[in-house]
This record gives sequence, structure tokens and C-alpha cells, in this order.
Amino acid sequence: MATPTAGDSENITFESSVLEVEHQFSMMLAAARRSVKHAAAAVHPALQPLGFTVLMTLYRGGECQQGSVVETLHVDKALLSRTVSQLEALGLVVRRTDPADGRVQLLNLTAEGRARFEGANTAKRSKLRARLRSWTPAELRNLSDLLHKLNERD
Repeated sequence: MATPTAGDSENITFESSVLEVEHQFSMMLAAARRSVKHAAAAVHPALQPLGFTVLMTLYRGGECQQGSVVETLHVDKALLSRTVSQLEALGLVVRRTDPADGRVQLLNLTAEGRARFEGANTAKRSKLRARLRSWTPAELRNLSDLLHKLNERD
């Protein structure tokens, strides 16, 4: 039987640490899905999470082409079209033909859509702020720096 070397223990420590990071990400993603589901329901009881995500995309970016939302959210065109139709029916989004290219649809929030999104998003953000309130500014900067490092693209 071989005796473990320092390199072996470092590898075991690395692997167990990565497993714990994966577990924590799974927990965080599940909480984020629940948060978006609750925020969608706060906008309208029939609204699905994708609908809330579309509202968020339009809120952050303003009027944009429907195809851009497909690319940004990495969703199927037909699924997005059905979601936008629901958002239109709820009076949250308006869809219009792009005057520069009649084949393209532009999406934008209605005043009602903006107000409902802001209300639901404020509640969602308040929960995160409450969880982070006891953290020091240094801890918050460290978390932000580490997330930024993780999200950097090669």
C-alpha cells in the first residue's frame, strides 16, 4: 500500500473544497430560482419565472429586439414568443414592429410593467440586503471580488 504524499493530500483538499463550492452553488441557485418564482407571482399570480426574467431584461436594458432577448436569456424563440404574449395580455409589455426593419419585433415595458417589476424586485432585493446587513464592508468586497474572479471569461 502506497503512503500518501503531500501532493495527494493537497489534491484531496482541493477536490473536497471544490465539492463544497459546488454544493453551495447548488443551494444558492435553488434559492435564486425560488426567489424569482416568488417575485414573478408578486407581479402577477399567473406569471412564470421566465416572464419575470424578461421583465428584468427589459427593465435593465430598455426597449430591445425580441431576438436580442432570445440571445440574452438563451431561450427558445417559440417559448419567448409565448411568454411575451402572456406579458402583453397582462398589460406588462408592449410589442411593436421595428420601423427600421419590419421583420423585427421590439419589446418594451409598459408603465404598469415597470411599476409591478419595481415593486417585486424591491422586495426581492430587500431580502438579500437583510441577509448581508451583518457583513462587514470588507467581507462584502471580498465576496464581490471572488464572484467577479469566478465570472471572468477567458
